[in-house]
Formats: sequence, C-alpha cells, structure tokens
Amino acid sequence: MRPILWTVAALMMIVMMLACSKREDDFITDGSVELQFSLDTLRFDTVFTEVGSATRSFKVINPNKQPVRLGRAYIEGGDASFFRMNVDGIAGDVVEDIEIWGQDSIYVFVEVTIDPDQPLSISPFVIDDHIIFETNDRRQSVRLEAWGQNANYFPSRFNRGVPTLLTCDNGTVVWDDPKPYVIYGELLIDSCALEVMAGTRIHVHGGIARNDLFGIFNDGILYTLQNGRLRFLGTEENPVVIQGDRLEEEFAEEPGQWFGIVLGRGSNGNRFEHTVIKNSNIGIFVDSLADVTALNTEIANTAGNGIAAFHSRVVARNCLIYNNASNSVQLTLGGDYFFDHCTIASYGVNAAAISMSNFFCYDDDPLSCNQAAVNRLRAIFRNSIFFGSRRDQVLLSDYSARMEPDMFDVSFRNCVVRTERLLTDNDGLYADFFESYCQDCVNGTTMDPLFISTQDDDYHLDTLSIAKDVGVPLQGLDVDLDGVTRDDLPDAGCYERVE
Repeated sequence: MRPILWTVAALMMIVMMLACSKREDDFITDGSVELQFSLDTLRFDTVFTEVGSATRSFKVINPNKQPVRLGRAYIEGGDASFFRMNVDGIAGDVVEDIEIWGQDSIYVFVEVTIDPDQPLSISPFVIDDHIIFETNDRRQSVRLEAWGQNANYFPSRFNRGVPTLLTCDNGTVVWDDPKPYVIYGELLIDSCALEVMAGTRIHVHGGIARNDLFGIFNDGILYTLQNGRLRFLGTEENPVVIQGDRLEEEFAEEPGQWFGIVLGRGSNGNRFEHTVIKNSNIGIFVDSLADVTALNTEIANTAGNGIAAFHSRVVARNCLIYNNASNSVQLTLGGDYFFDHCTIASYGVNAAAISMSNFFCYDDDPLSCNQAAVNRLRAIFRNSIFFGSRRDQVLLSDYSARMEPDMFDVSFRNCVVRTERLLTDNDGLYADFFESYCQDCVNGTTMDPLFISTQDDDYHLDTLSIAKDVGVPLQGLDVDLDGVTRDDLPDAGCYERVE
C-alpha cells in the first residue's frame, strides 16, 4: 500500500508543476500584443543644485490572459544616456527575454545622475530619453525626463504641451535672476507685464506637442493676451538672449527648436531692447491691433519669418534679421510699420527680405481671393538694407492694384534693395518703383560688394560696400547696433562701416 501512496503523491507533484509552468505555445507571438504602462512619461522632479541621483519607477502591464515575452527593453540613448534601468530585477541598458504573466505586471526602476555644474553641452537643461519595449513586431516606449542644470524652470517642470497663465493684477513680474530661465510649455501672459532685465538668459524647451488650444504644434511659446505685454530690456553690454535649450555645438544655430513669441490681438506696449531672439519657428508674430517696438534687436535662425505682422504696428530701429526660411519680414492685412537703419538679409532660400500686402484671403483657394479682408497699409523704411540671394527681395501686393493709393502707402528712403522682376511683372505695375516708392535708393546685384561675409553671418559692411554713405541722419540713431557712432553721411543698415 505504501508504494502506491508514494506513486500517487509523485504523480500529483508532477501535475502541479506542469500546471504552474508556462509552455512555449502559451505565449502571444503575433503582432497584436500591446502592453500598458502606468504612465507615459517618467519625470524626475528634483532640480539638482549639486551632483546627485534620483530613482523612480513605473509598471509594465500585460492586460492579456496569455503570457507575453518582452524580446528586448533598452534605453534609447545607450551608453551616452544619463539614465540607468532595472527591469524586473535585471539591471542593464539592454534587458532581453523578460516574461510577464497574463494579467500581471512587472516594475521598471530608473535612476538618473546629474552634475549641474557641468557645461550645457554635457548636461543640458532638459534631459530626454526613452525606454523602448519590443514585443514580437510591436515597439512601444516610455519617455524619460529630467532636469540637468540649476535654473529657474518656468512655469513648472511638468508643463510640456500645457498652457499656463501668468497674471499679476495688471502689475509687473520681473525676471532678473543671474541663473537662466527655462520655459517649458506655453506661457500665456494676461493682465500682467513680464519685464526681463539686462543680461537675462531665457531658454525655451520645444518639441512636438498637442493640446486643445493649439492642436499639434512645436512647443515652447511666449504668448501675450490682450492685457499682457513683454518688455525685454537688455543693454549693449548685457543683452537679453532668448533661444532654445539645446546648446550643444550642433544645435547652436539650428532653427525651429521652439515655436516663438506671439503678441496676441490688442497686446500693446511690447518692447525689445538689445535682445537676441534665435533658433525658433518664428521670431515675433504680431497679431491684429497689437504693437511692438524693437530697438537694437537681432532675430536669427528661424524656420519661418523673422517678424510676421498681421494688421498691427511695428517700429524697428537698428535691427538685424537674417537666416529665415520664409520671408524675413512678412506684413499682411495692412497696418503701420516703421523700419529705420535695419538690415534684413535673406540668403540661401527662395524667400524675400520683405513682403507686404494690404489684404488677407480667407478662401480655401488663395488664388481666387474672393473672400478678402482689406486694410490700409502704411510702411516707411529709412536707411535700411533689404537684400539676399533671390532676384527680388521686395514683394508688394496691393489689393486694388494701385487704384486706391491711400490704401497702400509705402515709402523706401535711402535704402539698399535688390529688385528685378518687380519692375516688369504684372504688366509693369511697379515699373516706377524707384520713382514712386524708393527714393534715393540703391538697387544692387549679387556682384556688388555689400557685407563682409554672408556665409559666416557677418553682416557688417564690406570696405567697398554699396551701402556706404547711402543714408541720411535720423534723430535718435546716432550710434549703430554695435554702439559705433555714425558720421554725417551714415551708412544704410544696422552697422556703420568702421575704416
């Protein structure tokens, strides 16, 4: 009898072991498997002021009844990543063949180590990476996010793709901290003036985002509502600089890293003095009835316009705008515009230095323009340069085709321009451009000496520049963008030639 009992017990143990084990054909092997995660972004909310590390975790969930085998989980940044992980007790940058039972989960622990005193090229403001999970034919990921520098993160460090309102009961918020400010998300300013003092550095974190307000867009926006305004008050010695947050060498002059500055409808009193705006989609967009004054300001490396103005008011003096993928200055639906001693350069793209119109088409087909809004345009350009590689650097569009002169009041005085087809297109509509619109101007060609080196973005004037002595003295503009005193016969553009 005892041998029989031992035999039965052994059989029962075998049955139990088989019941508890997963057979190879139990695993889901087709491409339909989809894991779930307890979060889509793992954020490290510690701002490191000294060398330190932090650990966070999340769950990988198998919602299926059958088990799943993770073919591979790995940190996308590899050996160069700031992050390290442990997947279900196994540490490494790459972990393979991890099994998750049906309707069960595993933990992934992630650690990041930061040295905020390292240069930005080694430890940037915002550190991004991903953990990639490969299961059969499916590839899924969890985003990792940490902050590597001691800075003022504004409005918060959890704001990617999220609009945040800055308001101060019609008062003023001042940014003057020597530590940089890092803007993360969309900063909407209303009933408040944001005043940025000399020497302040602002870095804006971009990237593709999506929300109900903007749809799908490039993140990183400064947006003034009707009762909001921006005042960037730099000096020649200590300008205000606003740019992207990637300062590695390969990103130093890369356009499109963040969206840009938007001055919303009716936003008045906006001012930029000795300010550098760079590496955005658009430099400054000035919406209906808004206004801005830009003095000694540089706008560069944009994926779109440097300045785009829509039925608004812009005053620009001693400004330099260059490396713009679209028309450097775009003036639409009329408005009031005054540019003095500005250099607008458009090289290497099929776009003009300046384009202006007194209308806007609302048609689905813009060629028909049956549904158009029309508004008076008044634009005065003095002692300025509008030049580039395209044959025509000045584009004019008058809705009435010059039948209503008061609606298209445009004047260039003592400027250097480049035009060719403007004089012959549209049956010679602007054949008298240099008689009626551009007084005492110089129409240059690419063979004429002008700048020191457009390839090196050096827009100081060449020794034999055709812009020398073109201008006339203008009150309040005795010195150029560099602080050099202009003589009695000032040169056109933002720089005075120094012999």
